[in-house]
Order: sequence, then structure tokens, then C-alpha cells
Amino acid sequence: MSTSLRQDAGPMPVTPLRASNDTKPPKRITKVCCVGAGYVGGPTSAVMAIKNPQIQVTVVDYDAKRIAAWQSDNLPIFEPGLLGVVKPARDGIPNNRAPNLFFSTDVDRCIAEAELILLSVNTPTKMLGQGAGHASELCYLESAVRKIGEVAESSKIIVEKSTVPCRAAETLRDVLRATGKPGVDFEILSNPEFLAEGTAIQNLLEPDRVLIGSLNTPQGLEAARALAAIYTSWVDAERIITINLYSSELAKLAANALLAQRISSINALSAMCEAVGADIDEVSFAVGLDKRIGSRMLKASVGFGGSCFRKDILSLAYIAESLHLFEVAEYWRSVININEYQKDRFTRRIVRCLFNSLSNKSLAILGFAYKKNTGDTRETAAITVINNLLAEGANVRVYDPQVKESQIRRDLEGSSASPHLVRDKLTVWSSTYEACAGADAVVILTEWDEFSNKSAAAAAAGDHVQDARNGARTEEEAANGPMSWKRVSQIMRKPMYVFDGRNVVDPAPLEALGFRVESVGKSRSGS
Repeated sequence: MSTSLRQDAGPMPVTPLRASNDTKPPKRITKVCCVGAGYVGGPTSAVMAIKNPQIQVTVVDYDAKRIAAWQSDNLPIFEPGLLGVVKPARDGIPNNRAPNLFFSTDVDRCIAEAELILLSVNTPTKMLGQGAGHASELCYLESAVRKIGEVAESSKIIVEKSTVPCRAAETLRDVLRATGKPGVDFEILSNPEFLAEGTAIQNLLEPDRVLIGSLNTPQGLEAARALAAIYTSWVDAERIITINLYSSELAKLAANALLAQRISSINALSAMCEAVGADIDEVSFAVGLDKRIGSRMLKASVGFGGSCFRKDILSLAYIAESLHLFEVAEYWRSVININEYQKDRFTRRIVRCLFNSLSNKSLAILGFAYKKNTGDTRETAAITVINNLLAEGANVRVYDPQVKESQIRRDLEGSSASPHLVRDKLTVWSSTYEACAGADAVVILTEWDEFSNKSAAAAAAGDHVQDARNGARTEEEAANGPMSWKRVSQIMRKPMYVFDGRNVVDPAPLEALGFRVESVGKSRSGS
């Protein structure tokens, strides 16, 4: 080969890319303010506070109900392990530690008092004007930065935690020049979050890396060192990487795009598996053994969801298009197209198996959140699938252990072309058995463990191919688990189809109970 860069040379070593020549200790931060009390701001601030008892961390938001929820034991978001981190830092127990995590609606005061401000506000896809449907909406971010400029009486370090388009820091700097007071300096850093809902606390406590982007100026490097010093109280220094400010902004978009690309790739292959009689779990297991590929994010499903992947890919494609890189933009949009194709394909499979008509048939939908261990429904595949099923005339019966009925109806009515179908043909139930009673088929759209018939060890293995002899439950074991499929079979109508959109169940014990299992990426019924 004549190329000077070998593609099989292995990964580059992970090392800090830049360092300041300044040998004096970094600036000691004593007060941190996080603007935004959502999925990023709350957990991030809680971990930062519990690991730095000498720092006062205050989370601010204008939503009084949300702040009140953070001050209670009924937190506004569901995240495993979150309450166990919040309570000691917020309440000062156990061990009588001084509370150093606070939640407040007094935005002006908390911003004015802070030395370092985390921007953790929502940056959704823009819905109006230029770039609508593709570009990131930065109005909330701009509003927060304007507020900082207006109330700050002393210099601040401002940290982008929200996912932003590349060079957003330059725009924020322009806003601060227009609103800030003379003599008050602002240094902007990029510190993107790499959290996965359901494992966010673990991701925060044991991060793969902490990325800090800054300008390559003495002030920028000093600010980066001050932020890094907060993380070193629990993160090894070699995992704290300092890079160029704009590289850090783009790295977050790139990471989400590449993860989503893997999911769309395995989902595209799942369609081929169904056509030729292959098993997608076996294919993903085989390719995942290649060290260059790995096994992560190769689980076939009805499609990816959540607040990040779709939004960030659209933003990346819009940036490419703005730079006249049209082929690049089209490449990334194809990742989204495969995701939408997978949802529609799954719906068509349900219709085909149920004799090409869903009129007056009842379907039990198990799971509405976009994945297990979260109550987040943003961009969940369930919205598209359920709306498609309602449009086919089905009566839909939904159960999710963490999503409230009001949220389910709001999501579906807001996205449906026929909201009356949601009101007339959808019911939400408080248990699996209530949802399945009298149903013609069960559709699993979220991989909650309680829906699985696998053994606990097999369910925990998750991404690996299950050995039916070792991983699957017997009929008796399935009947005695958190959810009894034997009981489900007794309260359903015939035929008893299980449409597994997340590859949660092992077909062997269910088929022994009389179910016909149709899983993504597998062709078992010959349909």
C-alpha cells in the first residue's frame, strides 16, 4: 500500500492534547451555578456536589414545580441511583456533612454569586424560520447567556454543557459583548456531556473521558484548568482531555452521530436477516467479536429515540449543508431515514401477520419510554408505531412502568394527524396484565426487564446472543417471574402474537406456551 496512514494501525493513544505552561495551582472554584434543572443539569450537578463538598453547587430554573420536585424525594426525572446521590449532597445526610447542593428559582442571585456557570438548557431542533426541522434552536441558550451578561458583576467562567452547533461559543461571546458590563470578563468553555439515560449516574461517576474545550489563550487555558480541577476530585487526570474549543463542540455531535449510525446499520442488516432467514442476534454477535468493531450499540430494535441522536444528526447535516458539503449532509440524513424506515417496517409486519387488517383488533403495547430505566419519551419509536397502528384501525392498550398517562396522550395527540383516534381508540393501563387482557397481540417497544422471559443473568447480558439451554427460562420459570407470560396467554385472545421490537424475549419458552414470536431481525413464522 502506498498510503502513509495505515487503517489497521489501531487506536490512537488517549492523552491530554494541550497543557498550559503555567505551573501555579489552578483557580479554586467555590461556587457553581447550573442553569437548567433537566436530564443533564440535575444529575451532573448532584455528582459534582457530592464529590466536591467544599464547593457550593446551585441548580436554577424558572419552573417552580420542577425545582420543588428536586427538593423532594419525588425527583422530576427517573434515573437509577439518582436519589442516592442527590440526598446526601442536598440534605447533608448521612455523616452530618454540610449540604452543598441547592435548587432555586432565584436565577439572578445565583448567577451573580457564581464563579463558574454550567449551561444545561434545552437545544431542540428548530421548528420555525431558516433551518426549521434541521438546525438547533438556540433561543433558550441565548436567553440564559443574556441573563448572565445582564446580572454578572464579576468575571465568570461559562461552560457549555448543552449540545450546540460548532462555533456556538462565538455567538455566545457576541451576546456577552452586547449585554455584559464594562470590566466584567467571560471565558467560555465547552464541556459536553456523554450521558446515556438509564446509566447516567454511572457515566458521571466513571466517565470514559471528560472533554474540556477552550481557546488557546492564557485566559482560556486557565479557565480549563479551573474546571479540570473540579473533576479531578473523582476522575483520573489522564481521562480529562483538553482540546480546542470548537473541536470539543463538534466532538459531541460526532459521537452521537456515529453511535446512531451503528444502530441504523444493524437495523438495516436486520431487514436483510428477515428476508434471508438469518438471525440478527447471531450476526451482531459475530461481527461484534471483531476488535475493530466491538459489540456496543449493535442491538437491533424498532429504532433509536431519545433527545439526542435525531436532533444532533440533523444539526450535523445542516452544518454540512451550510458549508456546501451536500454529499456529507445527505450521508448523515440517511441514518435518520433508516431509522424511520425501521419503524414503518415493524408496523407493516404487525399488519401482515394479523391478516392485513387491524380494524377492531386490540393490541397491547408494552413500553412507551424510548428505552428502559428512564421515563423520557422524546423521539421514542413508540410514538410513530402507535400512531401507525391507530391509523390502521387498531384499539391500542398501553402500559409503561415509568411514563404517566398524561405524557403518553400529550405525545401522541401532539404528533398525530388524527388526534381523535388517540382520544377514542387508546387506553393506558397501570399493569401488564390489564393492558394484555383481551388483546389480540402484544407489542414490546421498550426493553424493560419485567417484560423479558430470560433468566436474570441472560437479561443482564443484554448485547450477547442467548443460549436457549442456559439463558431461557422454562415454562414454569416464566410463570413465576416479575411478569408471567403464562398468565398473559390466559387473558389474551387468539391468535397470541408477540411482536418483539427490542429483542427482549427468548422465543423458546413463549412458543412452548403457544405464542407466535415475531422479533426484529428474525424470521420465525415464514411470513
